Amino acid sequence: MGAKVIPVSVTRKSSSQKQRALEILARLQGLYPDATCSLNYSTPVQLLVATILSAQCTDERVNKVTPALFARFPDAASLANADLEELEILVRSTGFYRNKAKNIQAACRMIVKEFDSVVPQEMEQLLQLPGVARKTGNVVLAHAYGINAGVTVDTHVKRLSQRLGLTKFSDPVRIEKDLMKLLPRPDWENWSIRLIYHGRAVCKARSPLCEACYLHDLCPTGEKTFISRKSENTIE
Repeated sequence: MGAKVIPVSVTRKSSSQKQRALEILARLQGLYPDATCSLNYSTPVQLLVATILSAQCTDERVNKVTPALFARFPDAASLANADLEELEILVRSTGFYRNKAKNIQAACRMIVKEFDSVVPQEMEQLLQLPGVARKTGNVVLAHAYGINAGVTVDTHVKRLSQRLGLTKFSDPVRIEKDLMKLLPRPDWENWSIRLIYHGRAVCKARSPLCEACYLHDLCPTGEKTFISRKSENTIE
């Protein structure tokens, strides 16, 4: 991968869970120093829409859809008044397009009517919008407004946090609470982004590349996998 490993000051066995989380954070920062939000957008409402579209869809696919979508409907007002069928056609390739189009339009109508066409800057208000849960709220607040309200938990963050032994839960809200206790608030969002990068490049869902992972000595799952594979190779 070309990145240098940051020297380890604590071992997995002797460190607390919080110390281990901080060491993982430091290594991720070294591995992915320029990691940033993968979604393309120009305004808070465009980021909101792109994040809604990213549910069960890759950011790469969303970025192929949004140029035409935002050229046709660039703001909350135009999306609120869009023909729903046309909106569905524009977002069709992101999957679950009918529900996504409906939520996007309903959310934009609420933004126009109740928030003077401005995407809210408070989590409680964002959660009132159709199609918006804490994942979307965290992304919008962090990248549109620079507010770390929580830790974004997508499929990558969920999988890696479990594998790294930082949570025992599968519910994203409970995982988020665990991570918020372990990590400094200023790093909540960059933790998620870098963990997502690592999930895509190394700690893949089906075949994690534990032998090439710079976190494996801090990872209970990775250490077991590494030992198991080494044993299998020895037997052969």
